[in-house]
Formats: sequence, structure tokens, C-alpha cells
Amino acid sequence: MNPSSSRRARAIVVALAAGSLVLTACSKNDGGKSDADSKKDQKQASVQSKAVTYADAAGSTGPAEEVAGAKSGGTIAVYQEAGLSHLDPGQIYVSDAGQVANLLFRRLTQFKEDGKGGVSVVGDLATDAGKSSDGGKTWTFTLKDGIKDEKGAAITSADVRHTVERLYAKFVFDGPTYLQTWLSGAEYRKALPDGGFGKKHLPASVLDTPDDKTVVFHFDTARPDLPQTLAMAGYAVVPAKTDTKEKYDKAPVATGPYKIVSNKVGKELILKKNTNWDPKTDSVRHQYADGFDFQFGVTESTQTKRLIADQGKDKNAIQLTAGVEATQIQDVIGNPEVSKRTVKGYQPYVMQLTFNLDRVKNLKVRQAITYAVNSKSLIAGEGGVYGGDVAPNYFAPTLPGYEASYDPYGRLKAPQGNIAKAQELLKGVPAAEKKVVFAYSNSEPGQKRKVAIEDALSKVGFDVVSKEVDAASYYEQIGKLDNPYDMYISGWGQDWPSPSTVVTPVYDGDQVADGAPNYSHVKDAKVDALIKKALSQDPVEAAKTWKEAQHYLLEKVVPAAPLWYTKQFQLSGSNIGGARYGSVSSLIDITRLYVKS
Repeated sequence: MNPSSSRRARAIVVALAAGSLVLTACSKNDGGKSDADSKKDQKQASVQSKAVTYADAAGSTGPAEEVAGAKSGGTIAVYQEAGLSHLDPGQIYVSDAGQVANLLFRRLTQFKEDGKGGVSVVGDLATDAGKSSDGGKTWTFTLKDGIKDEKGAAITSADVRHTVERLYAKFVFDGPTYLQTWLSGAEYRKALPDGGFGKKHLPASVLDTPDDKTVVFHFDTARPDLPQTLAMAGYAVVPAKTDTKEKYDKAPVATGPYKIVSNKVGKELILKKNTNWDPKTDSVRHQYADGFDFQFGVTESTQTKRLIADQGKDKNAIQLTAGVEATQIQDVIGNPEVSKRTVKGYQPYVMQLTFNLDRVKNLKVRQAITYAVNSKSLIAGEGGVYGGDVAPNYFAPTLPGYEASYDPYGRLKAPQGNIAKAQELLKGVPAAEKKVVFAYSNSEPGQKRKVAIEDALSKVGFDVVSKEVDAASYYEQIGKLDNPYDMYISGWGQDWPSPSTVVTPVYDGDQVADGAPNYSHVKDAKVDALIKKALSQDPVEAAKTWKEAQHYLLEKVVPAAPLWYTKQFQLSGSNIGGARYGSVSSLIDITRLYVKS
């Protein structure tokens, strides 16, 4: 999945004053943390690489376990710099909208955390995590009793069918494509061009809804990860009768504990309680607060200052996907009363400088940039070791198969970049190929990253032309096949603990399409063959194939330069209760928050 285009997802670039990053900010903000602490953090991150368990009906029955000390009432303010690019569930594939989706939308299954590192998949709208048959090729889900949308209409299997089929429509272009591809192949849109809005529907041999309560998926091969797939926000149910197609993105119908009462796009989103949500049907979510007030346009530095000061309404506030701003980390960790209001943890994202292979065709240019980029400088802007660690490759510490010492470009030994090696590769390269167009987000973090990239690449002879991109639609813009950029910072994290959810969506040639996450447009026969091979193997054998795929990509193709692994360090107001780090969202767990008084 994508991080959001805000700081926490770090999919955009940073800015300190005076045109260059102050590298001492890294040591200043470390708060005494060392490389040993980073290794400890990575060891703790490995918890997220463990396979989840699938719950039965008992584990899927609500209500959710009460949060100790929780109270009802009050409104929680939520600060964010960039607005949301989508609210239509089928279009949600970034973390900021994903957080909001946890309050608004329910799916067939959902992830449930025990607060101790354990994660299970439970039935959300379904009675359990699903029942497989036919060697895992068939999955059957039974809907719970008493599930309704915000208008009071019962949710039936027809709504689930509609939810799946609408994903085939052209207006849905930004969300996950696992389910559609598994059901109908890489060119799934051809199977149902009108997205089920006409008379044609997917046949019962693919998707069967024999009665109002039953949903059956049929695949041509075993799909053991389906319960985890269906827990993604992108597969939340869209009630058929209230679907307004393209307009749904601005005014979706809720099935979760909260509903939208006002949406001023890019400015403010107000949620209030959905009175048709029944807690007895939901084993994950709570409805403690009366509502949430999402305020956009609040920079990370402003968020941090206000939450440190902890005055007035800021006492009831949280950060959505941003974190503590880099230059203010010492002010947080140095004050015990403020520090106790933080949550922190490793995220699954690998931030990288992605090359548009349709434009940057010279392998030596891509290799030179990969050697030249300054991870140390970029991480300083993220908050030093509180914001991230140097990434030597494409696999994060949270991913099974992570190789801590696999470092083909010497990033761990020279995190500031290898200028001599980059200059050596550029000998004989025409000046025209050393002029590169870099897209960056017009956010506070984006400005910082822009400075770091320009500074590093100019030192080895590149002429960097930086182009500003709207933060709210950043991933949408770089996701266009005909985008006018040579490179851009992007981030990707596992959708569940498997390399298949990293290598396949980001590097599969079948994923070269508008809105798809193959942002480099890599289409390599060997990579595609390795992906196909791994997907047909058992996990042990597949691990070897995924390793081979990563090594080949990073050494022979170089679709991107790995930069850093992300961490999260968020702050909330003193009147917020129930705050803890969510290992699934890699953010504050928004489903369990309450206002203390």
C-alpha cells in the first residue's frame, strides 16, 4: 500500500531554510539514540512480518473489547496538511484515507490487534474470516445479521456483489487490484466494462450470491491470502442503491461507526455518530467520541507546536498521518509530560527515488543517481533515527525475507552517498541525459526532500529541474503513465506480511497502467517470470524466488533508488485517551480513541 502524501507516509520531499539541509539536525534530534537503537527498532519491526491468524465466528462477534477508562462524548480534532485524494472506498490505497475509512466503512473482513503485537483477521460484515474449500480456490462468506448502512438499509450479498463489480469500471482507478485480477485476470476490465451498472454481471462461476446472506468467490488457483485482501479499505462495501459513481468520492455512504455530515474538500471533514451502526456486530471498532473534525492545511510544524503547547481545543487533537516535526523532536522527548503523549513504531514503507523508465532509459544514469542520493540528509529531515533508517534495498524490516546486510550500493557504509562512484558512471553520458525532472509534493516535508535531492545530485553533475505537485493528488499524478517527470519519491509497504504484496504491485509488468503502483513502468520479462513462479510456490520456496527477484531488480534493472525505511512518531493532546500505536495502520489506532473529559 501507499503511504499518504503527507509526512508520515513520506511520499513527498522536505525543506529546511537556506537551501541546504542542516545535517547536525540528525544528531540534535536523536535524543541519545544510536545505531544500536535502530537495530533494536528493526528487531521489533520483525513482529509485523509474522503471519496473521484467521478468526472464527466467536472471535468475530462484537462488541469490541472495551478500552480501559474509556468515556463517551466530545469531539476529536484531527490535523493534516494535505487534503484527502479519495473517499470512495474503491479508490482508497493510501494511508490518510485509510485511517478515515476505518471510521466510516466496513468490509467483509477486518484486522484486529491485541495490543501485544498479535494480529488476526476477523469477520467484519461476515460472520468469520471466511471458509475455504476446493484446495483454497473457493471462499465462502456469510453475512452477519443486523448490519446496515447509515440510512438504515440492510446490507446484503447484492451489495457485496455490487462492490466487487464496480471495481471493474473505469472511474475506479486508484485502489488495489488484487481481487479483480484474481477473479478475471490482468485485463479484468474487459470482463465487465460497465462495472456491473448495466445488465451484465460476473457469472456465478466467478462470484456467486445464492441468497441474501451468502457470498462465494471462485478462483482458478488457491488464494490463501483472500481474508487479508478483503480487509483492505479498498474493498469496503458500497451499498448498491446509493452508489453515485464518480460523485460517490465526495459523499460516500457509511457502514461504520461514523458518517460524514460535512465535507469541504481540502479544508474540513466532519464526522458524527452513525446511529445505524450496531456495536454488537463489530468486534474491532468503538464509538466513544461524538465525532471527529478533520482539519486540513495544518502543516506538520504547526501541528507539533500546537500539540506541545496543549492549549484549548488542541488538548482534544491528534495527528492523522503526520508525525512530530523533525526540528521539534528534542522539545518532545526532553519533556516527560509531552513525551508520554506520543506513540511510535516501525512502518512497512520503503521510501525510494523512483525512475520513470519511459524517460530515464540509460541504466548508468539510474545507477549514478542511486549512488549519489544522500539518505543521511533525507533522514535528518524526517527526524533522524526517530523518523527512519537507511534503506539499502527494496524490502522493509517488517517484511518476511528482509535482508539487513544486502547492500549492493554501499548505502549502509556511505549513507551520505558515493560521489566518486556516481561521477565515474557518468563519464561519457551526454549533458542532455544529465538533466532530470524531479516531481515533489508541495507540502512541508516535500519541500525538505526537494532540497536534499537537488543538493545531492547537483554535486555529481546533474541538472535537476524540480516540479511542484499538489500534495493531495501526489500519487494520482505520478501514477499517470504519461506523466512529465523523470523521477519522484514514492513509498510502498506490504498490504499483508508477504513479498508478493510488494514485488507484484510495484514491479509486475501487468501493473503498468494509469493508476497502478508500478510507478517506474518497469516491464521486464525475467521479473514477470519470477513473480509468476513465486506466486505458484509454497512460502518457503517462494521466499527464494522473491529474493532472486529483488536482487535482479536492484542490480540489473534499477527502477528506483532505495532511500530510507520509515518510522512513525506521533503526538496527541493531553485529553485524548486510548492512544496506542497500530501495527496494521502504522499510525495511532484511530478506532479506540476517546475524549477523557
